[in-house]
Amino acid sequence: MSYEAIAILMFSSMLVMLLTGQRVFAAIGFVSAATALMLYGNGAVEMPFNAAFKLFNWYPLLTLPMFVYMGYILSESGIADDLYAMFHVWFGNIKGGLAIGTIGLMVVISAMNGLSVAGMAIGASIALPEMLKRGYDKVMITGVVQAGSSLGILVPPSVVLVLYGMIARQPVGQLWLAGAIPGLMMAGLFILYIVIRCKIQPHLGPTISEDERNMPLSEKLKYLQAGIIPFLIFFFMTGLFLMGVTSLVESSAVGASCATAAALAKGRLTKDVLEQTLRKTLGISCMFLWIILAALCFGAVFDGIGAVRAIESLFITRWDLSPWEVLIMMQLSYIVMGMFLDDTAMLVIVAPLYVPLVKVLGFDLIWYGVLYTITCQIAYMTPPFGYNLFLMRAMAPPEITLTDIYRSIVPFVLVMTFGLMIVIIFPQVALWLPNLVYSSR
Repeated sequence: MSYEAIAILMFSSMLVMLLTGQRVFAAIGFVSAATALMLYGNGAVEMPFNAAFKLFNWYPLLTLPMFVYMGYILSESGIADDLYAMFHVWFGNIKGGLAIGTIGLMVVISAMNGLSVAGMAIGASIALPEMLKRGYDKVMITGVVQAGSSLGILVPPSVVLVLYGMIARQPVGQLWLAGAIPGLMMAGLFILYIVIRCKIQPHLGPTISEDERNMPLSEKLKYLQAGIIPFLIFFFMTGLFLMGVTSLVESSAVGASCATAAALAKGRLTKDVLEQTLRKTLGISCMFLWIILAALCFGAVFDGIGAVRAIESLFITRWDLSPWEVLIMMQLSYIVMGMFLDDTAMLVIVAPLYVPLVKVLGFDLIWYGVLYTITCQIAYMTPPFGYNLFLMRAMAPPEITLTDIYRSIVPFVLVMTFGLMIVIIFPQVALWLPNLVYSSR
């Protein structure tokens, strides 16, 4: 059997196992181990051992549980609820203001967590019921929550960009900075869409009640206090890192410590909050570790049989595709896989193939990390099986149907595709900030 046939068999076997409902790390790990044993015999048992040591020797991996812990303790302690109350008061007096405030909430949650799941949970449990109660169009606001939550994998400290940095061997600090401006740009595009849509159709986003609009300024200023804690946490965590005071791992520890201190200062660091936070942090962190371990094994076997070089030869030599045509094909493959898989699964499956190919084609790997992440955002919301669609269905109130969820994402997918095209055409949107910061060091 040729190496090309082995590579195709590995890839197809893994996809079949994933479609049967197997856990991602189990499917990837099993295919890797079985192929290695058949190709290399008993000596293949060293591969997972070496992969494990490569994984645990990667010092920046310590940031993963820290960021996950930080996001969950802010959520479990109710600090995220206070944030939405602030956005509710300050943005609720304009058409579509609560939807705009929800996007703002998602940006802040993303800057404190790095995962889209946390934003989805907070948006569906806090923002969605409030907007429904005030007569907002259920289709529009369902799309707002889904689109806003997807920012969690782009705005720093993005956990997905940490994983990409590990697999692509790229500095995480530069990836975070590269994701910052595109993430804020995407949030701005969402807000622009909401403003225009509610101006054309005011009934979609009515203002808050007259009593709430006439709230004294002194009361409104009190609500602003809810934004102080997240700002300080983000400053001490990211600001100190960008100024060179703390390292990447130290900044994650600072963020986790500040979040714990904030919950304690508010009197909300109860035994139940701490227990729930630790349980969820352990579950998410272990899941990521197993997936990365399986991915390293898969990548070692895949590269060992020459699959990467075979793909390069197929695209560039046999099909005679230009670098941009190859890039577009890769992005479209993410859209297809996003119908069935989450962002982490997509990354660990195709990274052994795509990252070396991107390098050969002459594209910047930092820039490509941002393209991958934005495409994952779009893939999350692509029918019929987009990851966010079913996540929203599980969390949404009963009055929001699956049809409503499908209809809600169409304009936001178009907006995100427009944002992706901007980053593709103008790479400096992503590269300007990391080049500025790191060239001055």
